Amino acid sequence: KAMNGPMIYFIIPILGGIPITQTTVSSFLVMVILCVAGGILGRNLQKRQPSGRQVLVEKLITVLYDMVADTMGQHNLYWTPYIGTLFLSSALGSLIGMTGFLRSATSDLSTTLTWALITSILVWVCSIRTNGVWGWLKGYAEPVAVMLPMNIISEIAQPISMAFRHFGNIMGGGVLTSLLYSALAAASSLIFGWLPGLLGEIPYLQVGIPAVLSLYFDIFSGFVQALVFSLLTMVYVGNACPPPEVE
Repeated sequence: KAMNGPMIYFIIPILGGIPITQTTVSSFLVMVILCVAGGILGRNLQKRQPSGRQVLVEKLITVLYDMVADTMGQHNLYWTPYIGTLFLSSALGSLIGMTGFLRSATSDLSTTLTWALITSILVWVCSIRTNGVWGWLKGYAEPVAVMLPMNIISEIAQPISMAFRHFGNIMGGGVLTSLLYSALAAASSLIFGWLPGLLGEIPYLQVGIPAVLSLYFDIFSGFVQALVFSLLTMVYVGNACPPPEVE
């Protein structure tokens, strides 16, 4: 299952047909979960006697703001909601595949490529706002004009690299888990197949071992890739949005 592309559930018959795939459903559910969680965690906020839930949420938000300030600078703190949304969407989009009936949104290249393209567009917008259109275009020919082709290739390679890095790690983990799960079933049948009746059909080796591997491939790797993608976004956007010059 992990080696196949996302299954198409149905097609909306407008604009030439809009396919609703597993990735679409997973991404929509991630959006709903984040919206609902935000609404619940943002209710009944108190200044004098905050609840334990409020204290925890405020601490996590403070950590996020501090990370953005350290990476992008204090003048770029307004990017924090976008960075937080990107991280949560990536992490939850990877974890949702653990349900067994939903596909990880990040195991589809279209998801990670869309995020990477958004980051590139933000970098271009920040650069144009800082240097102007002519200054932005002239930057591709610096430090010398002969670097123009290389700078253009680098600009194109940036979102592709970000997208494939995230997609490849999540998809690769899913493929390895599926292959190992099948290998354990075959090994279990080979080793314990001599047992009589139903006892010989039980996949003993599939009990426990895949769960341990899932801790790494699905949970740890999912959070690491979300953090790496968010950090790269902060670095790229932060470089395009330098602090204002002091007059």
